[in-house]
Amino acid sequence: MSQSPLPTEPSADTAWRKAAGDLSLPEVHRSIMVPGNGSFFRKLMAFSGPGFLVAVGYMDPGNWATDLAGGAKFGYTLLSVILISNLMAILLQHLCVKLGVVTGRDLAQACRDHYNKPTVWFLWVICELAIAACDLAEVVGSAIGLQLLFGIPIVWGCVITCLDVLAVLYLQNKGFRYVEAIVVTLILTIGGCFAAELFFAKPSLAGVMLGLVPSAEILKNQDMLLISIGILGATVMPHNLYLHSSIVQTRNFERTPAGKREAIKFATIDSSAALMFALFINAAILILAAASFHWSGNHEVAEIQDAYRLLSPTLGVGIASTLFAVALLASGQNSTLTGTLAGQIVMEGFLNFRIRPWLRRLITRAIAIVPAVVIIGLYGEGKTTELLVASQVVLSMQLGFAVWPLMRFTGEKAKMGEFVNPLWIKILGWTTATIIIVLNLKLLFDTFAPDPIREAFYSALGLPH
Repeated sequence: MSQSPLPTEPSADTAWRKAAGDLSLPEVHRSIMVPGNGSFFRKLMAFSGPGFLVAVGYMDPGNWATDLAGGAKFGYTLLSVILISNLMAILLQHLCVKLGVVTGRDLAQACRDHYNKPTVWFLWVICELAIAACDLAEVVGSAIGLQLLFGIPIVWGCVITCLDVLAVLYLQNKGFRYVEAIVVTLILTIGGCFAAELFFAKPSLAGVMLGLVPSAEILKNQDMLLISIGILGATVMPHNLYLHSSIVQTRNFERTPAGKREAIKFATIDSSAALMFALFINAAILILAAASFHWSGNHEVAEIQDAYRLLSPTLGVGIASTLFAVALLASGQNSTLTGTLAGQIVMEGFLNFRIRPWLRRLITRAIAIVPAVVIIGLYGEGKTTELLVASQVVLSMQLGFAVWPLMRFTGEKAKMGEFVNPLWIKILGWTTATIIIVLNLKLLFDTFAPDPIREAFYSALGLPH
């Protein structure tokens, strides 16, 4: 369906090569009205929703394995890593809001405008790989949830997850608010399950508070550092940066400087509140693992199935394992809803290539399901955790390629006008980007470098290995 180009605003578009004429998610663009003279609460409600779609990526099944391993092995120590990762995420999602609101472009469209064609194609390919990897984690997580609750084999559970493509299409055709409503409902389900789990586990409040304080031991202990990098890689999701810069444009706010400032304010409140809820979920998984497994001597629990099997006997509460599986299934299904939207945004934004939404989502899901079914079919269900870990490694490879353009675009006055990042945001943002890129390069190096080379490299730097 053809869309009318949007008017270009010189103050924010002087450095762009083309006018912001292509709409991001055109079927829902500006579909939700914002009251012009409403109260603070009414305006906040109008902008609330996109943040929760973004937040689900920060609590997807890919996070569970790293959070479980961190809690079981090291108690509450790595809570500080989850907190720092979440603060990084809040900053990056704020910048996505600014980019989408001010320029009328999502991050993929901005990349298409700014970079040459070979670079755009490269960025698109690695982004598609990251989305497929993320979708793989969500498919496998949902399949594990179905197996734990209903005894369905994981291979068939992966196939069943195809059906949520139809759910996304149905909900989006009824209106974007319906998509947001189902996402919020599933998030509240996950939160309720973990609130009950923490009540049963009775963690040490003092231990939790101390765990939120960063410890130098994290950098000195190689195993602790590796899990910390895994937590970071599983928390900050690259596709969320593309997603958020697009769905913030579903709000029909005034395109004046004052209207944009207001939109940035309320959308940032929305995403920050939603990400604090994601912080609770991720912290709850680690706290539950610490309280249930670390102090009972089960330090090697890293697989979701092991956690499910041990929870009820360890806590002495029969329903504990069931609640854990329900939360996992809700997490997997929630993440697939947003992952398919991100796939559409990335293809349309980078390539300006539109296909029918149902076909786009079916392709995205097939790319994730086929390798999962093949690997599990050939090597057995014991490979599911390895699949989750592999998906996080692939995600880490793409993260820097999303954060770098985001920082560059929002830091250019010619592109952002009066909304350009102030100096303190630039310092925080580039520091965050550097930390993310360096730690993920380390994760890739540790994963793929031969042992002799890795040991020689760290010995030369005087670092533990």
